[in-house]
Parts: sequence; C-alpha cells; structure tokens
Amino acid sequence: MRLFEHRRSRGFAIALLAFLSLPALSNSDGGTTNTTAAVEVDQSLLREPLFPEQRHENIAGLVAQFIQKSHYNEVTVDDDLSSTVLDMYVENLDRNRMYLLASDIEYFEQHRYELDDMVRSKPLDPIYEMFEVYQTRVRERLNYALTQLDAEPDYLVDENYRFDRTDEPWAVSTEELDEIWRHRVVNDALSLALEDEPWEKIHDVLSKRYTNFLKRLDQVNRDDVFERFMNMFAHAVDPHSSYLSPRNADEYRIAMSLSYVGIGATLQTDDDFVRIVNIIRGGPADFDGTLKRDDRITAVAQGGDGEFVDVIGWRLDDVVDLIRGPKQSVVRLQIIPANAVPGSPKEVIELTRGAVKLEEQAAKSDIIKVPRDGREWVIGVIEVPGFYRDYRALTNGDTDFTSVSRDVKRLIGELEEQGIDGLIVDLRGNGGGHLTEATALSGLFIDNGPIVQLRNYVDVKRNPPQRLDDPDPVARVAYNGPLAVLVDRFSASASEIFAGAIQDYARGVIIGQQTFGKGTVQNLYSLDQYFRSEDEKGFGQLTLTIGKYYRVTGASTQHRGVYPDIALPSNIDTETFGESARENALPWDTVDTTRFTAGTPLDTTIASLTANHVERAKDDPNFQYQVDRIEASREMRNQKTISLNIERRRKDRENQLAKALDRENARRMALQLEPLESLDDIDADEMPDVQLDQAAKIVTDLATLREVDATPAQTAHVLPLKE
Repeated sequence: MRLFEHRRSRGFAIALLAFLSLPALSNSDGGTTNTTAAVEVDQSLLREPLFPEQRHENIAGLVAQFIQKSHYNEVTVDDDLSSTVLDMYVENLDRNRMYLLASDIEYFEQHRYELDDMVRSKPLDPIYEMFEVYQTRVRERLNYALTQLDAEPDYLVDENYRFDRTDEPWAVSTEELDEIWRHRVVNDALSLALEDEPWEKIHDVLSKRYTNFLKRLDQVNRDDVFERFMNMFAHAVDPHSSYLSPRNADEYRIAMSLSYVGIGATLQTDDDFVRIVNIIRGGPADFDGTLKRDDRITAVAQGGDGEFVDVIGWRLDDVVDLIRGPKQSVVRLQIIPANAVPGSPKEVIELTRGAVKLEEQAAKSDIIKVPRDGREWVIGVIEVPGFYRDYRALTNGDTDFTSVSRDVKRLIGELEEQGIDGLIVDLRGNGGGHLTEATALSGLFIDNGPIVQLRNYVDVKRNPPQRLDDPDPVARVAYNGPLAVLVDRFSASASEIFAGAIQDYARGVIIGQQTFGKGTVQNLYSLDQYFRSEDEKGFGQLTLTIGKYYRVTGASTQHRGVYPDIALPSNIDTETFGESARENALPWDTVDTTRFTAGTPLDTTIASLTANHVERAKDDPNFQYQVDRIEASREMRNQKTISLNIERRRKDRENQLAKALDRENARRMALQLEPLESLDDIDADEMPDVQLDQAAKIVTDLATLREVDATPAQTAHVLPLKE
C-alpha cells in the first residue's frame, strides 16, 4: 500500500461522505394536498427492510482493528470513543434539530457506551433502529409540511424563521416541531414568491419537493445506513479518516482518474442543499469562473431551455447524476450565492460539460507590472494549483514525466528571461498533492537540507521522525531573488509544507491568510483484499490517518497551519473552514528541531514591508472595497433568523443590492471609472484580484529594499539541534 496525500482525494471524499447525510429539506412553510397518504402507501411497497447484513458486521470488525492497530493516535475502541460516535451519529442525522424529539435523544442514550462493542463483535441492529426512528420522524415532518400547502400562506405576518437551529434545544413535543415547520414551509413558499412565482407554481414546486424527498427517504438501503454510521465512527477518530461503501469507493476511483465528464466541481450535501466544496482546476466550472466555492445548488436544467428540476432535499448521488452528461452538452444550475441567507435571490449559471483537462491543472506564469518612482517593476507570478506528478509515466521509464517542480523550474527560467524583479508563488486554493513534489519544489528555492519531518504510527513511541530532504541536493537553486508565497485558508497539506519551509529558512515572505492546518497523512485500504467472499457487493474502502508532518523547526502544521508574515483580508471564514473548525482534529504539537541552514531572519524586513502595506492600503480603493465586502459577508454569516414578512424581505433584499452597488460605484469613482446602473453590468473579468495586487506591491517593496541594501537573498547560518 502506498502512502499518499492527495488534494482531490480529500475533497472528493468529503463530498461523497456527505451524501450519506440525508438532506433535511429547504426552509419552508406552506400546505399540501391529499397525495400524502398515497405517497406513503406506494413507497412502503418499495421500502427495503433496514437491518445489518453479516458482511456489514465483518467490515465493522475489520475497521475497528485497523483503527486500533494503525491509526496515528493509537486509538482504543472503548466507551469514550463510543460516546463520541453517538454524538456525531445523532448530529449527522439531524444537525439542525428539525426532526428528532428530546425523547428520541433520551432513547438513544441507552446505546452511548455500547457502540464500541457493536463495532467489534456484537450485532449492529441498534444502529439501524436509531436510523429508523429518524426516518419515521422525517416522514412525519414531511407529511406535516405537505398538509401546510392546502392554502397559500399569509406573507404579511410579523414572524421570523430561525433557519439555523444547531445550538437550539431539541423540541420536546410534536406541537413544538409543528410550529417550527409551519415557519419553515412559509419561508419556502415566500422564497419562491419573492421570485414573482404564482401560488399555483409555488404549490406545485413544494409539493414535488416534499414528496420526492419522501420517495428518496424510502430508497435508503442497508449499505447507506451502514456507511453513514461507519463514516461517523471513523470521523470520531479524526476528520480525515473515513469509510466509503463499495458504490462510493467506485465513484472515488472515477474522480481520482479524472476520466469523468461533468462540470469539474466537488459537491457536498449541507442540510437541504447541495453545496460546492471545490472547483476542480482545468474543468468547465474553472474555465467559466462564475460558480464559486460554497454556492448552493437549488435546481438543475438540461440544455439551454430545459425545465429546471428542483433538487433541494435530494440525495447527492442523484444530483450528481443530473449534472453529469455527454461531453459538450449544456447544463444549467440555479444557485444561491455563497454566504447568502435562505430566500436570497437565485442566479442561473450555464455550463458546457467536458472532461477535466490535466494540462489545465499545470502551473502557469504571468507578469504584473508595478509602476513606482518613475520605474516599472516587473513581478513574476507562478500559480501552482496542485502538487502533481505523473507516476505512471515515471514507472514506465519516461524520463520526461510531468511534475509541478519541473514545470515551475521551466517557468522560472522563462520569467527570468523577461527580467523579473521579484516572484510570487501563488498557492491559494491549493489543497496539496504528492509529498515528493512538495520537497522538490522547496528545493528550487532553498539550498540542500531538510524540508519536512514525517512521523507515522509506528514511530510515535519507538523512533524519531523521518527527515525528508531536498531530493536533488546537487542542483543549484533555481531562483534566488525576492520571493513571496501567497496563501489562503484553502492552502493545505503539501502547500503548507512548502510555505512552512520557505518561512523557516527565511527564504521569502508568506502573504495572505492562515492556511488550512492539515498536517496529517492518510493511507487508503481497499477492504476487498481482506475478505475471501463471492459477495458481488464488495466491502468498500477505509481511509485512515497514519502519519503527521512537522516543519524543520519541529512545529506541526496540524491544526494551526502556517501563519502569514503579512496578513491580507479574505472572505474565507477561518472559524467555519480549516482544520481547527473540525471536530476531533488531531492537536498541534512539536518534535525536536532538526539541523538546517536558514537565511538571515527577516523580522526587520517584514516589519518594514508591513508598515508600507498598511499605509498604502489606506488609499487603495480596491483594497477598501474588498474590506467592505468581507464585512458585509460576515454580517450575512452571523444571521440565524429571517423575516417571514414579504415586504420586509423585499426591502432587505433591495437594501443589500443597493449597498453592493454603492460599494462597487464608490470603488469605480475612486478609480475615475464610470459608475454602473446595475450590478448586472459588472464584468467579472475586470474585477481586480486584490490579494494578488497587494502581494505584487509587497514584492516590489522587497525588491526595492534588496536593491538598496544589495544584500544576498540567503545568508547561511546553522541552527543547533534542540536538546
């Protein structure tokens, strides 16, 4: 089994696992028809009895053995873990507390310290029984929602809907849930009414939404329930350990091969909605540039004029099936933009399906020219989307195999031929990749020496961490000029190894946002190889955290990530995203410092660069525009309730759009550009990349200082080993 750590493996696994979290409908309140009973009767005929099969119990026992023997933390499958698993399983069933009653939660308590025994050797029936309680409650809620569609709601009521109930107490009675759901259905209907839809259309859309959800609820099978529970069992150990059923293991392999045709986005269910987790470099969505991370899909249509199919409350795999299609065919997505509250205006995005192009995921270069003091400074930019390496070509003896370090080395040469004064390595959104490439890329900027330390579960108590050095110590440094590394919260794993090494060696300046904080290594185990069986269903796969990275200073990147030397404002919320926002994430810790040769400390230089940046940003219209947008998004994120009065909602929406237009026009007027009459007139291609522009100006400062001081980029001194 090969040790791996791959950008897309992490993202896609998240998406697939989340499909198991049966989505909870959209915000709602309406009324329904007499179709409810018919739906229940019809679907009961199709319902698969939910109980564990023998292979499920065999898999559970094997997973428990792997966790105890091979997990980095030397986990004990005991009552403490069982308690954590129960909490996570219940949260996964009903995170927003819209279905289960307090009495249900009390009933589940009898199993708090039994789940570990079930996984190891006892029957898993209680897991399925708990799911069936949840399934019954969901069915009750949906049937109630359908009854609320008998008459059009009063959109002039002075009430609010609390759409975020994660911190609310469990409802103690059916009557209390009825009131919560009455508000919910009103909000669903109101969201459509704000789009000027007539009641007949609203009634039809919501009836289909709720009845389709009932159908999908009854299509849940034994593997779905088992995967859902086992995934929570693995997540209770750490957020990057996971279990995939045979079906989703196949989907994972398709995604890793990049051979599928679609839009090039990683999806995840988040309560009612399918959310965009990641835009895959080189895919149609990446080329188009309109779809963004955290946008939520509400409906899907085929072709340029096909009818939209409402997908709120759908299973993730069913939504994926709608989005996939023949190459060069058109799919339209109706989305709610990231950070918008429920009921916000929806947007329609049209994409042409296509294969993800590997060549488009390669590193790219560009030039930014910064005019200053009568001179035009030339700053090179190399965007590194991932730490890729063509292992198949390498294994086949191809000496010209593709790798990110080779591509970057070539791009550096091309940029230096153009006479660059400084260089930015842009790692924003780079979730990682191959470890070998992280060390090789670092070696292009650092003289020979250690890049990172790696400790696996075998070494935790017995051996010191393994030191991974520059794989090509004889080669000269490819670039020795002024250097900055641009990062954000989604820069993870291999990106953090590279950024950490550049910072530890004082080779360059780290600019941007605190990085993700994923300092762990996972191994993938295909469970089929451990069973001798003719069962065609298969046994799925386990991803398990078996190692941890440490910087050459001995500090882990786990949980904390890499802190920038100069922080830039970002719309990515660090409290929502990142390792520190995940339950049961492994903690930050340290090991001994390893011997390495670092450059002269940059503390004084960074202080000077920061002072210049802060002073310059005060008068930068684009920078101030970015700050204002971030504050507006923060206010939206903090909102947990929404009015059910249509006039107030219209007014709130108009105010939001007016403020957004005012922000844009204030920026344009400061730049002596013509103001816009509508946000629809904004040309996305003309919008500035504020972080990159600021980084270019900081690197220009760095180049200016170096030119004045005439100092070498790296002055060596040896740090002693930590005692």
